Amino acid sequence: MPQRGRGSEGRTNATMIMQVAVVLCLMLHLEYTHAAPQAVGDSSGWTFNSDSWPNGKHFRAGDVLLFNYDPNLHNVVAVDRGGYSSCTTPSGAKVFRSSKDRVRLGRGQNYFICSFPGHCESGMKVAINCVW
Repeated sequence: MPQRGRGSEGRTNATMIMQVAVVLCLMLHLEYTHAAPQAVGDSSGWTFNSDSWPNGKHFRAGDVLLFNYDPNLHNVVAVDRGGYSSCTTPSGAKVFRSSKDRVRLGRGQNYFICSFPGHCESGMKVAINCVW
């Protein structure tokens, strides 16, 4: 039986660990690559009664929401739970106004409202829970 050098077993383990790490990185990259953008409100766009739009949909951290709207009539504000529930914009909240906003979702709860008077109260808001 041929004898191995002392370092050959260590190199084999290191090679296996490196291969596993590369495969895990590729899987993670593919996970985010397959995160297709989703238009809020589908073909209707970001409008009134959007609060039920997420029902039945599944979202993951890294997914991208597309908010399409007329910027003279609406905006998009990323808020916390309190801002979502009370339809108020907390100080320092991120306000989007481009009419074609792309927002990457974070893990956990994500809340968005329109801050134009009366719009959030008319259902122009979405709450999205993202799993890993």
